[in-house]
Amino acid sequence: MQYPTNKEKANKVAVCGVLTALALIFSYVEVLLPLPLGIPGIKLGLANIVILAAIYTVGPKYAFSINAVRVCMAALLFGSVFSAIYAMCGALVSFAGMVLLKKTGLFSPAGVSMAGGVLHNLGQLGVACTIMETAGVMYYFPVLLFSGMACGAGIGILATIILRRIHRMPA
Repeated sequence: MQYPTNKEKANKVAVCGVLTALALIFSYVEVLLPLPLGIPGIKLGLANIVILAAIYTVGPKYAFSINAVRVCMAALLFGSVFSAIYAMCGALVSFAGMVLLKKTGLFSPAGVSMAGGVLHNLGQLGVACTIMETAGVMYYFPVLLFSGMACGAGIGILATIILRRIHRMPA
């Protein structure tokens, strides 16, 4: 087993810093561009482009840190305590599912992203059920299932294009 040098570690940390900033920018852009669907709570998940690319390039450990820092900073800058709880739970469930599906090797980044979108919504519904002390909010799951799949597919396609271009770059 070959251990990374200090320069390689420093480069990876620098890349993670840039990816965290980019994910935070995408989170802010998403706040500025609400979807005109008339259905509350549906978002594109633009920051997930960065998280998905990070899972495939720098690895799950670093991608997790990027995601956690992005969610916390977004909540502090343009959210609230409740938005932080919903976002973190959705992000944790989504991230765990995406990493597991990627490890199987059976899914493309678009498939992994679709599952991530659905799992994010499911995690947030779980929080809503807990806070409201009722499972009644689960009636909303079919709407969120389809929106998570659709947005996840779009995000996954964009991430796939980005990953292909990253891998073509010279080292």
